[in-house]
Order: sequence, then C-alpha cells, then structure tokens
Amino acid sequence: MDNIFKVDSVDDYNRMMGIETRHPLVTVVDQSKMDGFPFQGEVTYSYGVYALFLKQTYCGDITYGRMPYDYQEGTVTSFAPGQVVRVKFKPDFKPNAVGLLFHPDLVRGTSLGQEINQYSFFAYSSREALHLSEQEKAIFKDCLDKVRQEIERPIDGHSKKLICRNIELLLDYCMRFYERQFITRKTANRDVLTRFEAELDEYFHGNTALVNGLPSVKYFAEKCFLSPNYFGDLVKKETGRTPQEYIQNKIINLAKEELLGTEKTVNEISFRLGFQYSQHFNRYFKRSTGMTPSEYRKAEMA
Repeated sequence: MDNIFKVDSVDDYNRMMGIETRHPLVTVVDQSKMDGFPFQGEVTYSYGVYALFLKQTYCGDITYGRMPYDYQEGTVTSFAPGQVVRVKFKPDFKPNAVGLLFHPDLVRGTSLGQEINQYSFFAYSSREALHLSEQEKAIFKDCLDKVRQEIERPIDGHSKKLICRNIELLLDYCMRFYERQFITRKTANRDVLTRFEAELDEYFHGNTALVNGLPSVKYFAEKCFLSPNYFGDLVKKETGRTPQEYIQNKIINLAKEELLGTEKTVNEISFRLGFQYSQHFNRYFKRSTGMTPSEYRKAEMA
C-alpha cells in the first residue's frame, strides 16, 4: 500500500521534510539542502495547501488522479487544496527542487485571495507542467527568495501584505509563462483542436447526443486527455472562443442544417441534438439567432 502523506498545513510538510517552520502559513523549500529524503517507492500526497515546485531533476512518475503528469527537469508542477498526487520515486532519486507552499488562510481577505481562482494552472490535471527557460527559472527563484526573506524576518504589521504581494508576483509570472507556453507549443495545441473537432462531429453524427444529452466541456477535455481548465485555456487561446461557445456554435449550425435541409419537426431535431425538452431548444436557438427554430425555418424558406 502507498504511503499517504496528508499536507493539511505548512507545518505538516515541514515536519515530514525536516524543515524548520518559520511561518505557520507559508514556507519556501529547497529540497537539495535537506539532510535526507523521507520517502521511497510510491507516495500519495493529499494537499490541503497550495504548492508550486520547480523540479530541477526528474524524481520519477507523477500522476494527478489517473493522468500522467508530463514534466521533466526545469518544469514547475502546481497543486491546490483538495488535489491528490501520486509519485513513484526512482530508486536512485536525490531531491533537487525548490518551491513554495502556502495555506489558504494566508491569502484570505487579501486581493490575492479574491483573485486566486484566476490562476487556472492550479487546477490542471497536468499532462502539462510549466516548462521554463533559463531566464524564467531565474525569475521564479528570485520571487521565491523575496518570499523567503520576508519569512525569515520577525513578523510585524507589514509581513502578511508583503508576503502575499510577492506570492502574487510569482503567480502572475507563472501565468505569463503559461501563456507563452500555449504559443510555443502551437503544433501540439492544433492537434488537440483537431481531436476536439473530430470528437464533436462524432458526438452529434452518432447516437451519443440522443442517448446522453447535451455534451459538457468536461466530456471533450477527457477525450483529449486534458483537465477542463487546461483544455478551456488552450481552446480559448487558439480560437478566441471558449469550448462552451465552440460547442454552442456547432449545435446551432447543425440545427440550421436540419431545419432547412430536412422535413423533421422541431421536436425531432431538438431530441436528436441532445435536448431533453423542445422548449429548452427553442430558448437556446433564439438566444443565438434572435428567432425561434420555427421562425428561422419560415424566414429562410420564404
């Protein structure tokens, strides 16, 4: 059975790793400076804190849920409260990562706390870690150093504000790096879009919509072996539309084809496209076109 390591607090992590806790809600770690590494074989981490690690060496196989985590030397892995991560360490593994862990209570009531959900990379069931250039690694480490300096100072009335601002700076840089990654990995992204389009066609041209109803973004993300958040960011970056908008556009175009190219009733078309009730289809169609399906058919065939 795997070792299960619950990281419900910063102190949980520090005690397990043999690191002194300088601040109860945040820690900056350098695994290369630890006297020993407490784990071997397979370990499951159950996170109750936010964590980012710059992996400076390959430690072994990482999975998030059931999906492999695509990472290598010089990549950033990121996890959020509620996530479970399994690591199968290499037999000769020597830790060499730097990182940041902080408890949600640290940012509660701050501008960072209000905006934390915008950092969508925390939710990636990552096939896709953040791959950094040498310059980006230096920026990442510099941000960690700024947080570390504040942690090592005696806590005063400015500590929380300055720590949170420096964490926010680090996360903002990571968002910039992720957006750069979407651009530099354009070929792979196009492959995902091709798969998305093919799966979308198959969903409606087969009986899937009739049996399962309207599709979700999660359904297509899983078909492309990506988490919904990463899939959504990728599609929006490449097409300018969210996956939901992409799906809606497909449904409306198919509906128009059926309305003008067949003699099927509106009820038949709505059920074929996955709508449980034709009234829902009518509202859905009118929001997009300004007309009900019947009005559209009548106007176009007049």
